[in-house]
Amino acid sequence: MGSAQHQRKVCCVLVDRANYGRLKPVVVALHKDPRVSFSLVCSGTMVLERFDNAYKVVESDGVPVDEKLYMEMDGSEPVTMSKSIGLGILEFSSLFQRQAPDMVLLIGDRNEALAAAIAAAYMNITLVHVQGGEVSGSIDECARHAISKFAHYHVPATKRSAEYLVKMGERADTILATGCPSSDIAKALEPKIDAGALNSRGHGAEIDPTQPFGLCVFHPVTSEYSDAASQMEEVLVALHQKCMPTILLWPNIDAGSSQVAKTIRKFRDANPETSEWLRVMTNFEPDHYLALIAKASVLVGNSSSFVRDAGYFGTPTVLVGARQAHREMDEHVVKAETQHNEIGEAIGKQLAHGRYAPSTLYGDGGVTPRIVEAMVKAPLYSQKVLDYVHR
Repeated sequence: MGSAQHQRKVCCVLVDRANYGRLKPVVVALHKDPRVSFSLVCSGTMVLERFDNAYKVVESDGVPVDEKLYMEMDGSEPVTMSKSIGLGILEFSSLFQRQAPDMVLLIGDRNEALAAAIAAAYMNITLVHVQGGEVSGSIDECARHAISKFAHYHVPATKRSAEYLVKMGERADTILATGCPSSDIAKALEPKIDAGALNSRGHGAEIDPTQPFGLCVFHPVTSEYSDAASQMEEVLVALHQKCMPTILLWPNIDAGSSQVAKTIRKFRDANPETSEWLRVMTNFEPDHYLALIAKASVLVGNSSSFVRDAGYFGTPTVLVGARQAHREMDEHVVKAETQHNEIGEAIGKQLAHGRYAPSTLYGDGGVTPRIVEAMVKAPLYSQKVLDYVHR
């Protein structure tokens, strides 16, 4: 057991349900590591009731949430997203001043994470960023690369992402490990779904997880937010034509999400027969969500988890629209434009194909120990320089 004065103070910031779904093994490991004085901060949609207070899932796993930070402005418009970043910088700056961590750990490309990254970098705190170097789409693309440029250390999920970080001017020796820690959950998972627990939440049809079912997640594309309602309707029409038992998750909080949510409600009201095949849910614990991905007959939508995590299980995926259009993906993904005929055709193709061979593109299931060990040993520093300068 290390003495308190030799412990490295690490603050991990989680800003949405997907953050914890990916970082859970690292969060648990850092919390238990005697070499680390660990604090966990939940912000963004993690602390909002309409997103089912996702921070409670973390607490139920035995990891205390040290602080809850509120920064989301209501409205789900581009202007509210932008203003939320400003508010987040203010709040995270005060929080980091109170906690005085040696390191801040962030994941992904959310605007809330960008706010935390700006605050940490300007306060000379060593920043570790997971999932940098990836190419996707929407404003997330810009946010991810911006966070990478603020970060002092990186944990890219793929070899290509690591190469892209080096091409962005990041030093190769600042890449602590490669792979997504969610693959650790997937490797250890015994994907079982409790039908009673599943159908006790949400609204709509009862889903029998022993029979074929689909899983749909469709978030608004921020660069196309004015089309969010019509795009969601195209997805729903395609699903309705199939009438396959389907679980649909509510969208995130990005610009356009209120239009997506409103479209789902209007579509259910206009088509009462959806109650026979569609179940709408708010949130799932990371293990349960991965179990659904593993067991689903087809995934439909634009969640990055359909590209990343689904590959580990070989689950057939229909990737809709532009939100993840440029992301590195394996053969389990078929792309479709946001037109119901094209989506429906792709669903039929994937159902006919069935499961694909498992992929380790985004991790081999042993990522967490590499990340934790590297974080404990990595020298702290604050001044960054483009690697090109030293060549």
